[in-house]
Amino acid sequence: MSAPRRPVNGRRAYDGTRRQEQAQRARDRVVDTAERLFLENGYGATTVSTVAEESGVSVDTIYKAFGGKAGLVRAIHGRALGGTGPVPANERSEAIQTKESDPRKIIRAWGGFITEIAPRIVPLLLLIEAAAVDDPDLRSLIDELDTARLTRMRDNARRLSVAGHLRAGISVSRAADILWTYSSPELYELLVLRRGMTNAEYGRFVADAMIAALL
Repeated sequence: MSAPRRPVNGRRAYDGTRRQEQAQRARDRVVDTAERLFLENGYGATTVSTVAEESGVSVDTIYKAFGGKAGLVRAIHGRALGGTGPVPANERSEAIQTKESDPRKIIRAWGGFITEIAPRIVPLLLLIEAAAVDDPDLRSLIDELDTARLTRMRDNARRLSVAGHLRAGISVSRAADILWTYSSPELYELLVLRRGMTNAEYGRFVADAMIAALL
């Protein structure tokens, strides 16, 4: 009797890769759909079942992958933080801080990243901020995202300090607060959405303000 035939390793790897790609495409489709529906209809009026139907997946799939509407917001937010370039913005920021010795160039690069990220993320944050009034879970998510941004700014401030770039008398904690303030969605809303500043102007404004406050 001949031994049972085993699957070819190459084929098994190919099938696994294809399944992962299909799963990622489905996930991207869900996130795209959720973002569109949230912005078009509002957070409260958008249901998981509607997102599932328009994405071509089951409701259970969304709950398993994202945990519900708050998880969808978290996924949209996380994707927006990557910016628009082929390399995620956080990786580009770390690379610049590692290679660049001029703190002004580092901070001007941060201003550029803000112009990539803010237009994608601020409308969503403003939307869920309004919806959080009647939703404690959403309020917790907003606090979580805000704390995460402060942590990122604290890391940036610490790197500036270690490199000797901060002006005398500016602590890491104070520098983190300054970076946190100038990367806030509230400032973008005031100057771009309400006062009509262009994204490019806003990026330059933020960079100039951070340089003046920190260096």
